[in-house]
Amino acid sequence: MRRVSPIIPGLILMAGATMVPGHSPAAEKVISAALVHTRENFDFVANASLEVAWPLFGAERERLWAPGWDPVFLWPRMPSDQSGTVFTIAHGDTTAIWVTTAFDEADKTRVQYAYVIPDVLVTLITLKLTPAGKSTLVAVTYERTALTTAANEAVSKMAARDRLAGPEWGGQINDYLKRQAIDK
Repeated sequence: MRRVSPIIPGLILMAGATMVPGHSPAAEKVISAALVHTRENFDFVANASLEVAWPLFGAERERLWAPGWDPVFLWPRMPSDQSGTVFTIAHGDTTAIWVTTAFDEADKTRVQYAYVIPDVLVTLITLKLTPAGKSTLVAVTYERTALTTAANEAVSKMAARDRLAGPEWGGQINDYLKRQAIDK
């Protein structure tokens, strides 16, 4: 059943799908109402002050503590942790395109990334860092959206892993911090 939206002229609605207007009726694409969107949270404690912990959540500095993390920086060409950084990460047989959307020394309490695996999913990762004496509480939120119904299952599986990631992240960063303390 087709009907024209009273709110957005030219937007045609169908049961179970939304028609997105293109430049011509032939260019319209159907976006399924059944795309999976997930939101998962986890938290952990980094055994370091906010001043020490915050920079470790930048894409370049994460290499120090996250095994297998190997971003390829597109901008800036020389790796630098800052808002607006664009980099890629191998993700199975494809490449994820990442953007650092929040990494500002003036606000060390929030770090955020968005990444796209073309034709598969979009992910938004938000970290909220709270100083707690000599430690830092880290709350992480992963939001994932499938871009096709074929990706729904993959997004659901990723979300299931996301909700369990706190101990892994906490263990990895705290092992690194412990090694650094021993080396000094």
